[in-house]
Amino acid sequence: MSGVRVLVAGASIAGPAVAHWLRRRGAEVTVVERAPGLRPGGQAVDARGVTKEVVRRMGLDATVRAACTDTAGAYTVDADGTVLETYSVEDDGGDGFIADIEILRGDLSRVLYEDTRDGVEYVFGDRIAEISQDADGVDVVFAGGDRRRVDLVIGADGLHSALRAMVFGPRERFVRHLGHVLAFYSVPNEFGIDRWLVDYQDKESGRSAGLRPVGDPASVMAMMSFPAADFDVDHRDVEAQKRLLRDRMAGLGWSTPQILAHLDDSPDFYLDQIAQVVMDSWSSGRVGLLGDAAFSSSPMSGQGTGLALVGAYVLAGELAAAGWDPKVGFAAYEAWMRPFVEANQEIGRMHAATRDVADAGGPAPEPDMEALMELVDRAVNGPALPDYAGVPDSGSRAG
Repeated sequence: MSGVRVLVAGASIAGPAVAHWLRRRGAEVTVVERAPGLRPGGQAVDARGVTKEVVRRMGLDATVRAACTDTAGAYTVDADGTVLETYSVEDDGGDGFIADIEILRGDLSRVLYEDTRDGVEYVFGDRIAEISQDADGVDVVFAGGDRRRVDLVIGADGLHSALRAMVFGPRERFVRHLGHVLAFYSVPNEFGIDRWLVDYQDKESGRSAGLRPVGDPASVMAMMSFPAADFDVDHRDVEAQKRLLRDRMAGLGWSTPQILAHLDDSPDFYLDQIAQVVMDSWSSGRVGLLGDAAFSSSPMSGQGTGLALVGAYVLAGELAAAGWDPKVGFAAYEAWMRPFVEANQEIGRMHAATRDVADAGGPAPEPDMEALMELVDRAVNGPALPDYAGVPDSGSRAG
């Protein structure tokens, strides 16, 4: 062990992933999560390109694949349910619209937690309430009253990161709304969904509704989105969010009314703005940010989980390679990650723009396909993954 103590805020995906790598590099790791336990369900997330290699290096490829949704592909349909386009999981070598590694957010979180729980301290139902740092360390006070002094703090607490707000400034400085709102929640599978995702988009209104398999034939995940010039609903006010969704989705065709009928019965309702986080720097002294807290690319990129997993690997590797010097380690992490992040954020903005309501100016110009394919390659595969030869590594398991 290096004796370096690292506190990580957030136990969804980025937090347990960086805990895995920090532990393997020799750090003593604590993860604090304000929720009372792991949050189940959630949106399906994907691993593509370089992310698959990170999962393999974690020693979790077989475990992650065993927990996948087993989605065969996707159909886009019109209001009558007629299939317009078909996408297979085999497209683009498994890195297409439907990736061959596709897993519910909650299931991936559970895999990462189970992988790290024996070698990492988890504190659920608490949060960082106060933080101050000096040249030698960071002092934190938890809301529950516990006090800790650590060497480094990593914020992996999502788009609405409380740690980011405490250390870097208010969310308005960094969160960029992309003009749409996304909701998803579990509903009974009374729609005949098997292994294929079904998506309906109404081009005139910019709204969409969809259903996707989740591995349980009795249940499916409903997905809805609508345009919104701004978004001021509290991300924890679930009843206000449901009222907003009913109002904005009223009158949409296809299976939308039947999906909305299950809104109040769903155990895992989620709604939030589609947004990106844009920051000049992801670190301040001994505090660094990771995942959506630092560089959300939005669900429209399809790469949020990939950025979190790859970022976790690079962040821990660069800190260890720098002898745990935060200035050197954080700078090297950012230098490697920023081109990868920017490519994915550009993809997210482009995809969000395709959902915008068409104006009277006529059709949008055709994209430069060669430039687009080059961008997609950079967004999926990133730069060459560092090997960190000579950096301590305790093995493929965090425990």
